[in-house]
Amino acid sequence: MVKNKVIGSLVGVALGDAMGMPSQLWPRERVKAHFGKIDGFLPGPDEHHIVKGFKAGTFTDDTGQALKICESLIQNDGVVKPEAIAYAILDWVEEQHLFDKNSILGPSSKVALMKIKNGTPVTEAGGAGDTNGAAMRIAPIGMISKSDDIKRLVDHVEQASLATHNTNIAIAGAAMLAGALSAAIDGDDWDGILEKAYLAYDEGFTRGNIIYGPSSKERLKLALKWIEEEKDEEKLMDQLYYVLGSGVHTTESVPVAIALAYYAKGDAVKASILAANLGGDCDTVGAMTGGLCGAYSGIEGIPSEYVQILEEVNGVNLTTIATKLFAYRQ
Repeated sequence: MVKNKVIGSLVGVALGDAMGMPSQLWPRERVKAHFGKIDGFLPGPDEHHIVKGFKAGTFTDDTGQALKICESLIQNDGVVKPEAIAYAILDWVEEQHLFDKNSILGPSSKVALMKIKNGTPVTEAGGAGDTNGAAMRIAPIGMISKSDDIKRLVDHVEQASLATHNTNIAIAGAAMLAGALSAAIDGDDWDGILEKAYLAYDEGFTRGNIIYGPSSKERLKLALKWIEEEKDEEKLMDQLYYVLGSGVHTTESVPVAIALAYYAKGDAVKASILAANLGGDCDTVGAMTGGLCGAYSGIEGIPSEYVQILEEVNGVNLTTIATKLFAYRQ
């Protein structure tokens, strides 16, 4: 059922984000030494200067900004408005006081949103943003955009990314994830999901300011090759972390997130656990891979106890929000 896939996708974003919250931005070695293995929701460690005091099941800016895109879409009857999205996210950042401290706010978003706050037009603020902030919050765009019209889907991705990540690399990476997610909602198998992802990437790469950097599409293909060749899971995770990387760059975290979803065969819990233990930008990789897996498996693939914890700890009804988004996909 398509609606259940939309719900699963939004819940999957929150699941992967919250699972990766305690280990975010720690090296792989430190994650292993501190946690052993993360296999469920954990609180933020006292040693972690960003998430100290966070309750188990708390999600971060990945889901927070995705929900602000949801809010903008709902308020504007499903129309993707760059200014509305920008100011919704800016309001959230100021409510959370994320300009004032060492925080979860990503580097490109922080710079661009501060410019917008100081009067720079939304159309000019994000011209240098190449990190994964656009992709981490793009799931709602994949939820409302059908995969049989790639150009329209990428139009939506570009509009949603414009304020903070108006570059070919960021838009292409976000489009690749949104294309995969949308195809999963439409019921495609993995061959179809990857085909739509690559088409969306190619279209997205024609958008935004042109900057230099590696190809997220080619890096994803390399990761998929490793998955077929390497049967030892720990060695595979080492390859992804040490060779492709799982940091804040779009060209690292987006291909790794899609590869984890493919490796986990659409199991949102398994993919989220892998992301949490990977090291690097664990919460963002988790949010992206969880959203894609949730779109593939539907809400039926996520245990109800996880949904209950996410909604209670964060004070949000993800099912209701996703159901409203589903109406715009029709």
